[in-house]
Amino acid sequence: MSDATVVCSNLSFSWPDDTPVFHDLSFALTTGRTGLVAPNGAGKSTLLKLITGELKPATGSVSVSGTLGYLPQSLPLTGDLTVAEVLGVAAVIRALDAVESGDVSEEHFTTIGDDWDIEERTRAQLDRLGLAGLALDRNLSTLSGGQVVQLGLAAQLLKRPDVLLLDEPTNNLDRDARHKLYDVLADYSGLLLLVAHDRALLDRMDGIAELGSSQLRFHGGNFTAYEEAVRAEQEVAEKNVRNAEQELKREKRELQQARERAERRAGNAARNLKSAGLPRIFAGNMKRGAQESAGRAGQMHASRVGEAKARLDEAGRALRDEQRITLELPDTQVPAGRNLFLGSGMQVRHDGKDVFTGGGVDLSVRGPERIALTGPNGSGKTTLLRLITGQLSPVSGEIARGEGRIAYLSQRLDLLDLDRTVAENFAAFAPERPDAERMNLLARFLFRGSRAHLPVGVLSGGERLRATLACVLCAEPAPHLLLLDEPTNNLDLVSVGQLESALNSYRGAFMVVSHDDRFLAEIGVSRWLRLAEGALVETGAPEV
Repeated sequence: MSDATVVCSNLSFSWPDDTPVFHDLSFALTTGRTGLVAPNGAGKSTLLKLITGELKPATGSVSVSGTLGYLPQSLPLTGDLTVAEVLGVAAVIRALDAVESGDVSEEHFTTIGDDWDIEERTRAQLDRLGLAGLALDRNLSTLSGGQVVQLGLAAQLLKRPDVLLLDEPTNNLDRDARHKLYDVLADYSGLLLLVAHDRALLDRMDGIAELGSSQLRFHGGNFTAYEEAVRAEQEVAEKNVRNAEQELKREKRELQQARERAERRAGNAARNLKSAGLPRIFAGNMKRGAQESAGRAGQMHASRVGEAKARLDEAGRALRDEQRITLELPDTQVPAGRNLFLGSGMQVRHDGKDVFTGGGVDLSVRGPERIALTGPNGSGKTTLLRLITGQLSPVSGEIARGEGRIAYLSQRLDLLDLDRTVAENFAAFAPERPDAERMNLLARFLFRGSRAHLPVGVLSGGERLRATLACVLCAEPAPHLLLLDEPTNNLDLVSVGQLESALNSYRGAFMVVSHDDRFLAEIGVSRWLRLAEGALVETGAPEV
């Protein structure tokens, strides 16, 4: 695998409506693990598809040395496929079964090739990814979204690829499945290029590549090292901008002073010439000389002003436009000890079966607690959130809710009217606020000017989350308990940072379902609950 390479030369690509994505992009990758980062919409998935050949560049070339494996974000699989068919081993296993049954046809041996141990290798790969015991004849339609992703990765690894491209491989994976994937990728020795917003996964990379429209900037080290390098770059860039601004002010001031001196000299010269009684032609020559001298001085200072502006523009280009949400939400303040939710013996049934074990689950939320709800996919976490909000009624048990409003952000972000603008949705949630105050609050959520008047349906995932947060957090009355179900799914790293900023401004209680340990640490989670095998238990913070 040491000779595996990906080389892109002068790559250009635009969408059918002529929207440019890349222009003259060139880079080379060799063996090692590289994380590819950029805001959503910058073209990360597009670049992977160009490397695989799924998309063709307008100009330039792509060269891949070695066997290629590729796991896209959305797997093009149908539910009637079996596990063996997804893994690409069904034909070999059928041939092995035929040979074991006594059929020694040459076609079976051709199909098997060197894969006499395919069943053992397949089982070992599935076990490593947490799919032990998964029957090879099981239909895909019976698997969870996370299991499908794990199965797709297993299929690629069974190819023994020299080059492995992964697009958001931890989406839909719970914490245990994520850590198994981390371990598998740590053992991979080829060329790995992955797109991820999972900072824990990016911290396991050898290098980070930051994608721009015409370049791929490489940073040695993991994502934490990349963040530190970017932070240091930004501190230098901000200092350069401040210096350039001061220089421009000084040059403008000197230009103005030079003009004022020239005007005074011209006035004095005119008066002196008139009082001296010099001949008109001589006086005219002296006046023109003074004007030319003043003009040269003015041009020199004007040139310096232009150069200072250019330096300011250059310094400004080095600054990153990664805006953070900054706001205060005093109306969300909850006194310590106030009961917001009390549930005892809560039980729900799905398909005639109890979701929770024993006599149901107990839960209390008091004061401004920051609670993380973790557990395997399918364990009932979303069901529990819906019980808290009242969207779902228990078949048994008792529930008492406090006076404060409970707000719920589902995974689908379906709280807002997609056909109405951000401003119109906000007005529906906070009708008593003056229009100017609403627009000011939307600006703090980074919806400024025309952005506030876009229909919600055209917003990106990160923008839709910000719009939903604005409507929920600034609504009337303000929520005292906020429930969030996988809020970082499909968000880019900038949007995750904006979400963290908003939640750190919130003064009420929240419960968040998430498998992102770094995100949970950044928002100051103080209480950890785990729902698994029908039981809700209090735990400490997990080891990252």
